[in-house]
Amino acid sequence: MPDYGHDLTFGSFITPANATPQEVVALAQESEAAGLDLVTFQDHPYQAAFLDTWTLLSYVAARTERVHLSGNVINLPLRPPAVLARAAASLDLLSGGRFELGLGAGGFWDAIEAMGGRRLTPGQAVDALSEAIDVIRGVWDAGNRERFRLDGAYYQVDGAKRGPAPAHDIGIWLGAYKPRMLRLTGAKADGWLPSLPYMRSLDQLAEANAIIDDAAAGAGRAPAAVRRLLNLTGRFGPPSDRLLSGPPEQWAEQLAVLTLEYGFSGFILMADDAATIRTFGEQVAPGVRELVARER
Repeated sequence: MPDYGHDLTFGSFITPANATPQEVVALAQESEAAGLDLVTFQDHPYQAAFLDTWTLLSYVAARTERVHLSGNVINLPLRPPAVLARAAASLDLLSGGRFELGLGAGGFWDAIEAMGGRRLTPGQAVDALSEAIDVIRGVWDAGNRERFRLDGAYYQVDGAKRGPAPAHDIGIWLGAYKPRMLRLTGAKADGWLPSLPYMRSLDQLAEANAIIDDAAAGAGRAPAAVRRLLNLTGRFGPPSDRLLSGPPEQWAEQLAVLTLEYGFSGFILMADDAATIRTFGEQVAPGVRELVARER
């Protein structure tokens, strides 16, 4: 049973298709009121129906007090990494250390190209993401007086000023599914952030964990350096034999298994209504914490 040594965290992934801006912000505030630790938003800059994610994150940071915030996940191909690093550090400073950086390699390439982004193959996108992580960490390394230079195939930095330093050690969490991205996660990232509906089975979670662990060891890192987080979807209702389809206590039992047997310590619910968010924060999260503490 993997235990990567991280405290349990619960959050929301707010993706309402037809909500007003005020309703979106209200759902973030409801997440905080329900006791959740994290509020996240999609980042599809080419989708005109969505608010710009960085603007939304900044506004929500000013309208909340405790919850951490993240893109889920930030679209790298349309956001230059050196600028992205400064934006992340700035928001972390302004929010009192409440920002985390969920980051993706890109995927909807027709839409990305239509917005002026560069079309990449899947392999190129992973290589670009690896370079971007180095750029981001280099910008955050404000105390380093060495000349900042990176001559990558996709990103180049030559003498850029470092800083500002974030208020806390921002986690870089990668949305990863295939082996090459999973190996990059193990080698360089602080967290793995897949979505459960995209996984074929729970066995795939174990297989992905093994790839990440091997890559971490190969890079001289402990597997525990990579936190395991999971985006979830489901429904509350009568008991059933399906995953995340039943009463809150059934959800708690199933998520406790994902912690105890698969090492996940962060659960982020895709939700677009206040009642579901309240149930998750007020009933499911405490239940999972109790079950996990009892077993450990």
